[in-house]
Amino acid sequence: MTKKKSKLIIRILLFLGTIVSLYFVPWPIVKARIMPLSGTVQEQVDKAADYGFDGIIVCVNRKGDQPEFYTSGYKDRKNKIPADPAALFKIASVSKLYHAVATTKLVAGGKLSLDQTLADYLPELKDRIAYADQITLRMLVKHRSGIPNFTDTYMYWAAPKETAEENLALVLDQPANFKPDEGYEYSNTNYLLLDRIMERTLGYGTFQYIQEKILDPLGLRQTFGSIQDINLEDVMSGYYVGYDEDLKTDNIASILATAEDLSIFIRALNDGSVFSDKKEKEIYSSIYRYEHTGLIPGYQTIARYHSDIDVVVIQFTNTVNFAGYNWSLSEIMYDRIVKILRRKN
Repeated sequence: MTKKKSKLIIRILLFLGTIVSLYFVPWPIVKARIMPLSGTVQEQVDKAADYGFDGIIVCVNRKGDQPEFYTSGYKDRKNKIPADPAALFKIASVSKLYHAVATTKLVAGGKLSLDQTLADYLPELKDRIAYADQITLRMLVKHRSGIPNFTDTYMYWAAPKETAEENLALVLDQPANFKPDEGYEYSNTNYLLLDRIMERTLGYGTFQYIQEKILDPLGLRQTFGSIQDINLEDVMSGYYVGYDEDLKTDNIASILATAEDLSIFIRALNDGSVFSDKKEKEIYSSIYRYEHTGLIPGYQTIARYHSDIDVVVIQFTNTVNFAGYNWSLSEIMYDRIVKILRRKN
């Protein structure tokens, strides 16, 4: 083969490779990123439908000011009810922030110890969870236990379990993903066990403790522990792409809150006012984070404090597609809202 023919073949292969790679480019993400930045938060939020979201709620919490709300789309698409800033929303894994604060308060009060083991607190699981006698409370909170995540079990979200017992049963007698404290892996099982430990220690429900020690002192009246505690009409509908049914009736373990209540909690967490004293704040800082995201079928939450502009931004979007670019588009929406706020600031 001549040198000229070799170069021609290489060029053809490079061209074909480019065509193939372009086929797999996530064009919805590319388009969302390169579009000009909107002039206002509301203009950006009005593009939610273009991102594939049926409804969106955004709350901007500035210190000393009344919260600002921005919405578009539907609270209930079937009945064409517009998105309502006062609607309750399933905040999914953002609930872990409340549980981490509750753990902190119990540790500071001497009722729990971060260095005691899972086997110490739940001895019946000693032979059912690998390394139960080595996994400490600290490791559970920090996702360093190695215990498998029950929501990662095969086809879990096709038919989610409704009780803690059913969820725990999915990972009992399974091998650890790694030895205690030798890795990090986000696992909902950690917080399921943490909840059980707190309930056994308290002698009553963990959420009741959260209500008494966190919500009531902050004046939060629109935060609830279960859909069983509220009127379902107050909940924003949730949707999964390709599935027509409203998912708000699914009894998946999640705190529900309004965007305003969540914004107040996130500010209190970051400015330290959720803690009783310096000791509590130091304990919390050693074990968990100050922001969180949440994702379950039908519900996506982003809750963060931005110290450079002293603003908490909460975003709720109510359409999910685990197989697509849905979460990435939610993050892009959020990032652009924060950019607009920074530009204004």
